[in-house]
Amino acid sequence: MWDAFIVTPMTNILLLIYAFIGNFGIAIILFTILIRALTHPLMASQIKSGARMQELMQSEEWQKIQAKHKDDKEKLAQEQMRIYQEKGINPLGSCLPTFIQFPIIIGLYQSINRVMGASPLQMMDLVRSITDPLWAWVGTTFPSASLGALLPINAQFLWMNLGQPERILADVLPFGGIPTLAIIVGLTTFVQTKLTVTPSASPNDQTSQMNQMMGIYMPLMLFWFSLNFASGLAVYFIAGNIVSILQYAALGKVNWNNLFSFGPKPASAAIAKPKNKK
Repeated sequence: MWDAFIVTPMTNILLLIYAFIGNFGIAIILFTILIRALTHPLMASQIKSGARMQELMQSEEWQKIQAKHKDDKEKLAQEQMRIYQEKGINPLGSCLPTFIQFPIIIGLYQSINRVMGASPLQMMDLVRSITDPLWAWVGTTFPSASLGALLPINAQFLWMNLGQPERILADVLPFGGIPTLAIIVGLTTFVQTKLTVTPSASPNDQTSQMNQMMGIYMPLMLFWFSLNFASGLAVYFIAGNIVSILQYAALGKVNWNNLFSFGPKPASAAIAKPKNKK
């Protein structure tokens, strides 16, 4: 089922884009943009939920609850969850798109390996993944894009082989070269998580802790993936991070102040205290 619904469709989409572009690296970038476009409604829903959460954090009701239960963290957490339920807010909504990316990442990695397979067994897997009616139509309508003209895939993109982990100066440096792409993945993931994080009501609440964990572990995890797996996956990570930042910026939801903030900053801290009315 995993192969039928994830890997096979991704393999055919990648091949189809490559058939008309002729560059597998650009095909991965365009595939990333396509995935982001398809998941845009989910992201928009996430942003809307985040806006409601931020509005709640800035409300007088929440300020009173914080003041009332400031010495009882358990009671404060219970009140917070109660308000979330009443307002229809999902405290984990900001993390949902990241979790959804995991099957896409795994499926893309398997698709890249399958498309660029060189051994007879890998080529057999690729042939089994091909949707015959689709490619029969493509080959008839666009002869230059037929499978016979495409395979084997040209895995060269810029200075890297997309089927191998990326390194520069690998023949010169004694420790195996510099993983430039993996470093860029780590940096862009860090920037993306910092810019798109939703402000939290309290440094100790569930949302704040989850955001802190994601901001630390996601860059490290994707750096590790990029360090050890095919560089085509790193191209997907970088393109995805950049597109995500652009999506948030276009919607006016990029939090530039977070980029230079390295500690939990409650949303309420940014709100000026109301002046006493005479």
